[in-house]
Amino acid sequence: MTRAVFRPVAVIPVYNHGDAVGAVAANVRAGGLHCILVDDGSSADCAAVLDALAQAPDVTLVRLALNQGKGGAMMAGLRAAAAAGWSHALQIDADGQHDARDIPAFLARAAAQPGAVICGTPVYDETVPMGRLVGRYATHVWVWINSLSLEIRDSMCGFRVYPLAPVVKLFDEARLGRRMDFDPEVLVRLHWRGVAIVSVPTRVTYPQDGLSHFRLGLDNWLITKMHTRLAFGMLARSPLLLWRKVTR
Repeated sequence: MTRAVFRPVAVIPVYNHGDAVGAVAANVRAGGLHCILVDDGSSADCAAVLDALAQAPDVTLVRLALNQGKGGAMMAGLRAAAAAGWSHALQIDADGQHDARDIPAFLARAAAQPGAVICGTPVYDETVPMGRLVGRYATHVWVWINSLSLEIRDSMCGFRVYPLAPVVKLFDEARLGRRMDFDPEVLVRLHWRGVAIVSVPTRVTYPQDGLSHFRLGLDNWLITKMHTRLAFGMLARSPLLLWRKVTR
């Protein structure tokens, strides 16, 4: 049997991170990855930065006229990556919180397990806000319940590698959250479909002057709705999920 070709690309969703995205893109490109930058309705200043970056031959710019949220930007970028013939996509945030030195480890795991999602498990330093840790743990518990599994160690880390074929198929067949609810929901739904989730530790730093687009009220409401929706989906799929656990 011929082994599938492993052709990874980086997809970076950008919304007004003009001060940080250049360094992130440079670090990704230094590792030999083509970059797809998704302009999620950014301001004119940030859009100009992205236009300049897109002059490089190893950078592609996807521009959304209106802000869609992180999930909407990622779905647009992942679809563009699949349409261009890439097999896998590395997702990394534009604000610099993820350690690009870990990219080779992520890609090596993805090449060894091309059918799996390689998902970062954050190793935090002292910059992490305590409120973020508490909120993330609540989401993790719901994800473990909705997947009937502990396989998804961290569902909120936006540093991961997707196999594009099953991900785009999921987009075609299910309606996913388009904002901060995207990251945990896509993992649960892929898990339901039998896609393995492989965890890789990665260092995460919250920049002291970083720009966060997490909207406490709206995004927490969307995440709560997402978990409720997934809980009903889990109940319908629970016999299959439990059978899979028994037969592994």
